[in-house]
Amino acid sequence: MTAAIPGAVPSPNIWNTPQVYELENEAVDPDGVIEAAMAGIRTRSGAHVLDIGCGTGYHLPLFAEDALRVTGVEPHPVLASAARARTHGLANVTVHTGVAQRLPVPDASVEVAHARWAYFFGPGCEPGLAELDRVMRRGGVAFVIDNDATRSTFGGWFRSFLPAYDPAAVERFWAARGFRREALTMRWLFPRRADFEAVVRIEFTPALADRIIAGHEGLEVDYAVNLWWRRY
Repeated sequence: MTAAIPGAVPSPNIWNTPQVYELENEAVDPDGVIEAAMAGIRTRSGAHVLDIGCGTGYHLPLFAEDALRVTGVEPHPVLASAARARTHGLANVTVHTGVAQRLPVPDASVEVAHARWAYFFGPGCEPGLAELDRVMRRGGVAFVIDNDATRSTFGGWFRSFLPAYDPAAVERFWAARGFRREALTMRWLFPRRADFEAVVRIEFTPALADRIIAGHEGLEVDYAVNLWWRRY
């Protein structure tokens, strides 16, 4: 793939295998648990929505249904191009090639910000959070979705993959910056076993993926996530 712009943090799963990551997007949260939780805190109706690390733009058409304006920001040019193609014809959607620490939007112009598995995992994302301080409008809400390593089947796999990951330290990080936590349980649900296996192989090391595939039957995985949110 073409190199991302300076300042980008690599995201090997989607950068290297966007077609397989699309299968993962289709499988994530079929019951809309995350969507409902966000809507209960702040709706997108009439808002300028900023999707940070939008990838191929999977969520942008949904956001465009009720938002006044949607801006996607993606550091990888190939993925940003795919997001533009996906949203072609949606007059209220714009996609920029950019990074979280230099958001291409004006000061105090965003009512809803969304960063889902976009390397907003706590320590290290301070420059991106400083940009949120700049671009969020008073009364707006920023949402950051990441993995909850303390529970669920997927959480156990995540702990095996990143044994040095410290959930307590991550929680302290977000709390110190004014974010609240909603602990959610959703699921992966795949239409085919081959799709499940392909996604597992882009998310984990080969040895761990082999163990997961051998030890987990079926098409469904319970999956815990943290919804971090802050009102500005």
